[in-house]
Amino acid sequence: MMQVLNGSLVALVTPMMPDGEIDFDALNKIIDWHIQEGTNGIVSVGTTGESATVNFEEHIEVIRHTINYVDGRLPVIAGTGANSTSEALDLTKEAKIIGANYALIVTPYYNKPSQKGLIEHYIKIADSVDIPQILYNVPSRTACDLLPSTSEILSKHRNIVGIKEAVCDEDRIKELIKISLSNDNFQIYSGDDPSFVNMLSIGGHGVISVAANVVPKFISEICSFYQNNEVEKAEEINDKLKNLYDLLFIQSNPIPVKWMMYKMGLVQNALRLPLVELDRKYQEIIISEMLKLELL
Repeated sequence: MMQVLNGSLVALVTPMMPDGEIDFDALNKIIDWHIQEGTNGIVSVGTTGESATVNFEEHIEVIRHTINYVDGRLPVIAGTGANSTSEALDLTKEAKIIGANYALIVTPYYNKPSQKGLIEHYIKIADSVDIPQILYNVPSRTACDLLPSTSEILSKHRNIVGIKEAVCDEDRIKELIKISLSNDNFQIYSGDDPSFVNMLSIGGHGVISVAANVVPKFISEICSFYQNNEVEKAEEINDKLKNLYDLLFIQSNPIPVKWMMYKMGLVQNALRLPLVELDRKYQEIIISEMLKLELL
């Protein structure tokens, strides 16, 4: 049976050692922590998980390890997007074999496909692999925009069950919600922490969150309060987090979030090139905000 997917879904970082190897012990620790803190699902090796710099074998190994360690306690959404349709297809096939509950497939970055190209890309994967698939649109990172009209066409495929939308535009979100209302197999997830509460307020189903890596309980509570129509309580927490949301993107994600997690003792301070450690000039302001939120 397909596990329900709504609420707070963490775009989980991939913990690494200083030499760049995957730190599986830290991965276990943060998975257990997310389960205790009320996270509703884990995205493994999405873009926050440095999917662009792990190789194919590592990519699958991290997803497999996550699935095995989670052991059914939460849904696991495998990040399986790539800028080559054949690689995205291979990753999605492997994710299905190793037991992922869902696949999250980012638009093919760098090569700027047309809307027709995007339709063919996603339909080929959806036709080939029988796993629930979530589209992911983040044009600020990919130079490629999946339009709502294209999502509507794709939403008719039985294996395409939702979209993670990172464009902060209320008209666009309303268009997507409309598609979802006419097709209850297609759910809408925010991919933008600063505006996700607005999406929930107009009918979104949850958030795939970077902030949940450091404040999982808060993000989970916001989603729960919204589901229970306790809007004021949700917005009160969200207001506290506004500075944090901005700081998480003060440099390219996941540079700031990994540095915060390092300061919290959750992971080592390690990323893969071409990403490097958080610039010193931002460290003091981030520590000050973390102290305010009692994260340190």
